Amino acid sequence: MLWDMDGTLVDTEPYWIATEFELAERHGGTWSEEHALNLVGFDLLDSGRYIREHMGIDLEPAEIVEQLLDGVVARVEEEVPWRPGARELLADLNASGVPCALVTMSYRRFVAPVLAALPEATFDVVVTGDAVSRGKPHPDPYLRAADELRLGPGECLAIEDSNTGARSAESAGATVLVVPNHVPVLDGERRVFRDSLIGLAASDLGVLQIPANRGN
Repeated sequence: MLWDMDGTLVDTEPYWIATEFELAERHGGTWSEEHALNLVGFDLLDSGRYIREHMGIDLEPAEIVEQLLDGVVARVEEEVPWRPGARELLADLNASGVPCALVTMSYRRFVAPVLAALPEATFDVVVTGDAVSRGKPHPDPYLRAADELRLGPGECLAIEDSNTGARSAESAGATVLVVPNHVPVLDGERRVFRDSLIGLAASDLGVLQIPANRGN
């Protein structure tokens, strides 16, 4: 099982959006909800470049990312906003012996307080945005996670909430369980949709797999 984090495991998108508006106010830029939602699921440095261009602030993308992380990490350290049913499904997967990886474009220092709020060794593998050269929507993060689990991507089910993340997972060869959150997600040949993770157990996941020859 390959888990996205922002919007899937935790509902941190409102934290990111609030921090982006604070960044714009602090540096004399302009921002909008539409621009904020355009960034859902994207690699952080790509987001930094987008913000520099569209917010109109004179900061390098890497500095934009660091300032955003400062704000979002502070919020997560106060309260981790879990998505409904996510922790329960994770616990059942762990109890059932299903290998799990976290595949997120957030950096390690943002992921740390989320992991600290979970039982130790909840995830067998953690792939963060600062550990890959090409982030989502490229397949690299999911390919790396499957490889570190010593599995083929086609043996994995990814959980995502955005088109960007779903593209990354399906282009790697995984089936994608899509649970939309803040942005609509398009249909796709390797995508299975569900409104919520509530009530979903490890034993339910086999029926969500798409035949291996479909979408090839």
